[in-house]
Amino acid sequence: MRVVIAEDHYLVREGTRRLLEDTGEADVLAAVGTAGELLDAVGRLRPDVVIADIRMPPGHHTEGIAAAHAIRAGHPGTGVVVLSQHANENYAFDLFRRGTDGLAYLLKERIGEVDELLRALREVAAGRSVVDPRIVEVLMGSHARAADAPLSRLTRRELDVLRHMAEGKTNRAIAESLRLSESTIEKHVNSTFAKLGLAEIPQLHRRVSAVLAYLRHAPAGPD
Repeated sequence: MRVVIAEDHYLVREGTRRLLEDTGEADVLAAVGTAGELLDAVGRLRPDVVIADIRMPPGHHTEGIAAAHAIRAGHPGTGVVVLSQHANENYAFDLFRRGTDGLAYLLKERIGEVDELLRALREVAAGRSVVDPRIVEVLMGSHARAADAPLSRLTRRELDVLRHMAEGKTNRAIAESLRLSESTIEKHVNSTFAKLGLAEIPQLHRRVSAVLAYLRHAPAGPD
């Protein structure tokens, strides 16, 4: 995979570069420190995937999310993995509000879990989506409390399946995790999608679709 890294902390940036290159699965084309440099590098180098910190110069707010949206709009063949130090549901909602294709939201601690980072890179490079398991927990805990939230319609088992779907697992992987048959998981998936009003939407990415469904129905967080 051809990768561009955007991270304003030098040691994190170069450490990530070294970790990826040592796997033999990634060719880091550039490692930059600002959102502006990131957009320039993507325009020149056309990488398969980008890794971007959420907070970067000049403002140290959500420059990484803005850059991710610009990259996906201008270079739809480039996936983006956005990293954050915090499991922030507002960041997740902001990142995925225009769609899920080719986007991932991971906690920065995943840099040290090279296999998980590579999996996320492969997923977004293929146009799919990934959400960090801890962020899924925050989203589900926050919105399931609302009495009229879409998640209130789901059974406990369907919630378990939803959590695994949002983490990016296939039906087979969910079946192995929950020690159930793959056909049983498929039934729970279909039931979950039906209850959330997603059954008729074609080619919907299962990894984060249910999470985004209840986010759309829940009140937006503060700006």
